Amino acid sequence: MDAAVDAGAGQFELNEEQRAIQEMAQAFAADRVAPNALDWDKGRHFPAEVIRETGPLGLGGIYVRDDVGGSALGRLDAVLIFEALAHADPAFSSFISIHNMAASMIDRFGSDEQRQRFLPKLTSMEWLASYCLTEPGSGSDAAALKTRAVKSGGDYILNGAKQFISGAGDSDVYVVMARTGGDGPKGISTFVVPKDVPGLSFGANEHKMGWHMQSTRQVIFEDCKVPAENLLATEGAGFGIAMAGLDGGRLNIAACSLGGAQSALDKALAYTGERKAFGSKINQFQALQFRLADMETELQAARIFLYAAASKLDRKAPDAGKWSAMAKRFVTDIGFDVANQALQLHGGYGYLHDYGIEKLVRDLRVHQILEGTNEIMRVIIARTLIGR
Repeated sequence: MDAAVDAGAGQFELNEEQRAIQEMAQAFAADRVAPNALDWDKGRHFPAEVIRETGPLGLGGIYVRDDVGGSALGRLDAVLIFEALAHADPAFSSFISIHNMAASMIDRFGSDEQRQRFLPKLTSMEWLASYCLTEPGSGSDAAALKTRAVKSGGDYILNGAKQFISGAGDSDVYVVMARTGGDGPKGISTFVVPKDVPGLSFGANEHKMGWHMQSTRQVIFEDCKVPAENLLATEGAGFGIAMAGLDGGRLNIAACSLGGAQSALDKALAYTGERKAFGSKINQFQALQFRLADMETELQAARIFLYAAASKLDRKAPDAGKWSAMAKRFVTDIGFDVANQALQLHGGYGYLHDYGIEKLVRDLRVHQILEGTNEIMRVIIARTLIGR
C-alpha cells in the first residue's frame, strides 16, 4: 500500500514518524502474522503468544498515555497500524483493536489508581482485554441492556450475560457495562472485571462464519462480586463511556476492513497476472481491467475518507462522531465488496481455503455488523443532519 495518500493539498502525506509506525506494523504482520493466518483460521486457534509479542512494539496501548506504558499516539497513527496488521489477518488486527479500545477507556475515564493498577499490564500485553456491551437481548439498542450491578458493602454484585464477546475466556480483563440505576442510558455504569473474580464464567466458543482465530463466547455473571473500586468514573456514566469508546473503535474496524480488502486486491492482481484463458493472461481482458480499476478507485476513496475521519477525531472536531459513523459505514461496505469481487476474479480457486481469499470475505463480513451495524451508522448520520 502507498505510504502516502494524495488528498487535495497533501493533507494526508504521512510524516516520517507515521511512515516508521506503518513500516513497523507491516514488518511485524509480514513476519509473525501472515505466515500463520490460514493455519490459525483452520485450527480456530487463538494465538495469544503472538498477540503478546505486540506489547513490546507499543501496540498494547496505542493511544494510552505514556506514564502507564502507552504509546500516546493519535487516531490516524492507530488507523495506519490496524490497516497494516489487517493486510496479514483482519481477525488478528481486530482483536488488537478491541484490546486497545478497552484499555483506552480505562486510561480516559479511570482514576489514577485504576490506571496504575490495570494499564501497565494491559499496555505490555501481559494482560489481554475485552469489551462487554452487547447482550443476548440488546445489540443495536445498547441502552436496553439488562445486566445489573447492585451495591453490597464494598462490592457490586453483577448478574446477567454479555453476548458475542471477542476474547471471552482468553482475556484477563473485561470492561463491562451494567445497570446500576433505572431504565435507559442514565442507569448504566462501567466496571473493570478481572477474569478471576468469583461468579464470572464463559459460554461455549461460538461457531462463526469468520474471525475463527478469535474466541467468541458469552460472558456470564452469576452473583459476580466486583470490588467497588473497579467502577469507572461514577454511577450512571457508563453509557457515555461506552459510546466514547465506540467512535474510535469504528475507525479501527474500518481500518481492518481496508487492510483486508487491500490484501484481497493484491491477491487478485497477482492471480489475474498469472492465470491464462483463451490464450491470454486474464488481466488483458478489458472487462477484468475495468473491475480492477474500480476496486482500486473505491479502496483509495475509502482510505482518504478513513484518514480524514481519524484526523477529525484527533483534532476533537465537533462532527468527529458523524465522520466516524460515515467512515465505518462506507469503508466496511467497500472493503467487503472489494474482497468479494477479488474472490470472483479467482474463479473456483477463490473458493479454496489455501488461496486466502474466501477467509478475507468471511472475516470482513462481520465488520458491517459489529461496533454498531451499518444501519445504525445511517441512523447516527441522519440524526446529525435532520435531528431526532
